[in-house]
Amino acid sequence: MTTYHYVLASQRFLLEEEPLDEVLRERVRNYQEQNKEIDFWLVKQPAFIEAPEFAEIKAKCPQPCAAIISKNSEFITWLKLRLEYVVKGEFEAPSSSIPDPIASLEAVSS
Repeated sequence: MTTYHYVLASQRFLLEEEPLDEVLRERVRNYQEQNKEIDFWLVKQPAFIEAPEFAEIKAKCPQPCAAIISKNSEFITWLKLRLEYVVKGEFEAPSSSIPDPIASLEAVSS
């Protein structure tokens, strides 16, 4: 099992009120320069919050929500400090309640 770290907030906050796209583009560029594998994902309506252990967090987070999920705890801590109005946490996956750590509940449009 792998430990995944996340910040979770409303989609509106993460995608409209914060210049998150700029932060993520810079992070991708930095990873590419270092030939480092991408270890973070922006997920709209993350499926992991449907796991029973996340019921309390889901109830507190405005919907629809979005998460940045990463294997890198330092990156998530940095995002928490930068973004302020997010929930920070971690989970292990794959598990019986979280089979796919970066799955989304959002319907994919064709």
